[in-house]
Amino acid sequence: MRALLKQLNQAYFWDTDPSLLKDEKSKRLIVERVFNFGNLKEIKLVKSYYGIDQVSDILINLNYIDPKTVNFISLLLNIPKNKFKCFTKKQLTNKHWNY
Repeated sequence: MRALLKQLNQAYFWDTDPSLLKDEKSKRLIVERVFNFGNLKEIKLVKSYYGIDQVSDILINLNYIDPKTVNFISLLLNIPKNKFKCFTKKQLTNKHWNY
């Protein structure tokens, strides 16, 4: 485990062995889990470690982020919700109860 991962809650990586993760190779997973489950301290840590541009790019291109988290990220990083892949993908999908 590397420096960043040691400062994060290991419970975020319940489905993998955290000791096998690398800060750079696993950055997509790390950013996704911290923004979905982490606290503000951890979010700031990840933003400062990877930089706002890399974090924004990762988050914008994720296939799924829950709606509350998209709202939070949109406000925190000043990114319009329609820029998120998960938001636009959700808008294009018809639900059986929307007819």
